Amino acid sequence: MAKFLIVEARFYDHLNDLLIEGAKAALDEGGHKYEVVTVPGALEIPGAAALAAETGRYDGFVAIGVVIRGETYHFEVVSNESARGLMALSMDGIAIGNGILTVENEEQALVRARPDQKDKGGEAAKAAIAMLALRERFGVA
Repeated sequence: MAKFLIVEARFYDHLNDLLIEGAKAALDEGGHKYEVVTVPGALEIPGAAALAAETGRYDGFVAIGVVIRGETYHFEVVSNESARGLMALSMDGIAIGNGILTVENEEQALVRARPDQKDKGGEAAKAAIAMLALRERFGVA
């Protein structure tokens, strides 16, 4: 049994609730423990995961958030930089699943967030579990 931290950028409450529901279900199914921490936005998710990783209290992380395209370039910055930050953590050997949705509109987000549809929260948790299993297989401390 491992302990995961779900790091969520709560901006769209109803969408985050669906993503977290899926993530918790996947972690429960695997018999894992978890906590949830909320950060201001998707850009803060990698930093929060990095800080939490420093404590050694968590075996893996699940990133949860929703970025919907707006009228400005900000969408690209948030989407790209949050993904880049998570990838950097992954390359450092941290078991992390990326459940940050980057979509054109709320309809796309709903389909991806709902546990009975695309279940991207559950998929992110399963990815984190799989990466933790790889860490253990390769003997990475």
